[in-house]
Amino acid sequence: MMGFVYLGLAIVLELLGTTFLKYTLGFTKLSPSLVVVAAYTGAFYFLSRSLQFIDLNIAYATWAGIGVVAAAIISMLVFHESINAIGAVGMALVVSGVVLLNLYGPSH
Repeated sequence: MMGFVYLGLAIVLELLGTTFLKYTLGFTKLSPSLVVVAAYTGAFYFLSRSLQFIDLNIAYATWAGIGVVAAAIISMLVFHESINAIGAVGMALVVSGVVLLNLYGPSH
């Protein structure tokens, strides 16, 4: 259970860092750049902690899958970016892959 708490924190921090990347304007703005560095540092710290409890393949696939979908949703809600039907299908396939790996991956 603790592994997934750490993984959840890693995902939240990675999404925070990714969102703030847009505000850095190519790392020309100090405050958002500091948020990015701090968020990514925390994200990798918590990802490493999660690996004490969760296999790397499960942790990374979960991180990446949730990150892809959540980043797309954030980009639509915060930055008013759009996604087309093919993009939505691609995200559904990513989520399906993560679910299958979590249910039937090598550690099960």
